[in-house]
Amino acid sequence: MLDVLGLEPDEERVYRALIGRPDTTVALLSDQLALSHAPVDQALSRLVECGLATRSADARFTAAPPAMALGALIGRRRDELRTAEQALVTFAEEHRAAMTGSSITDLIEVVTGVDAIRHRFLQVQQAARTQVRSFITAPFVALPPDENTAEPMALGRGVHFRAVLDREVLAEPGIVQDAIESLRNGVELRVADQVPMKLVLADADLGLVPLAVTPAGEPGAVLLHRSGLLDALDALFETVWRTAQPLRLSGTEGASEAITEVGPEGPTELDRRILALLLAGLTDLSAATQLGLSARTLHRRLRHLMDLAGVRTRMQLGAHAVRAGWVEPSGT
Repeated sequence: MLDVLGLEPDEERVYRALIGRPDTTVALLSDQLALSHAPVDQALSRLVECGLATRSADARFTAAPPAMALGALIGRRRDELRTAEQALVTFAEEHRAAMTGSSITDLIEVVTGVDAIRHRFLQVQQAARTQVRSFITAPFVALPPDENTAEPMALGRGVHFRAVLDREVLAEPGIVQDAIESLRNGVELRVADQVPMKLVLADADLGLVPLAVTPAGEPGAVLLHRSGLLDALDALFETVWRTAQPLRLSGTEGASEAITEVGPEGPTELDRRILALLLAGLTDLSAATQLGLSARTLHRRLRHLMDLAGVRTRMQLGAHAVRAGWVEPSGT
């Protein structure tokens, strides 16, 4: 766990043991951890050096308070990361200047294989300073949305995420819950009837576009640096984004709790999710599957909403839902 702060596994083990056994010796810790004296002594020396432990004149060791000692290490690592980020900006500017007038082979990198594409996909997001934009289509070849570890890290840096989902993606297992989590974290999502390709853009500097599989059966992709082609993809994304429908799936409660009937004041959070999915174009079966409902329950909820709205058709229900604020209207 503490390897991110530069501690080796043995050092972390010794520190944990020291927390629960203050004013102890190398011999006692060695017995407790079933380690020889040499690695324990070495670990303790390192902990003292890092300020995580103190050594008395009679060679007894005590752990420094974790909140103080680890907090100092974490602060130091934050400062190092900020320095690295500043260096990254400088390097990126130098790279862009060097790429000006470069040949086409310098502007396009061909990436082959699932692992290589996954690595580049994460790198593109990690390189973003202000925004990441993407087209999401099925199937997920290199990295499913719930395994995209770069997204929460970039969001934590203040990077703005926007994504357009192909409507068919909403029928993928678990995608609605992933979408709810992303929306909760500040990602903007929209849905289009058809997305032209898979795509991820980092600022106006990098773009990753998957290609057809190679003759050997491996997936391929191209990594694009700043160029006229990247500008065209930038414009394509913004065009599709403007015409796509916003996806808003509010609420975090489980479906089983939201199924209960309500009074005339309005729909439950589950009802709002049902309406949002159906207005996004999912079939009854796909919407029910995503929400963990039976078709009968979904139809019962729709009948209840129609009664609540005083309408007789689903088209009328959709119009009423937008007017009444049950769902957000599509917009640009």
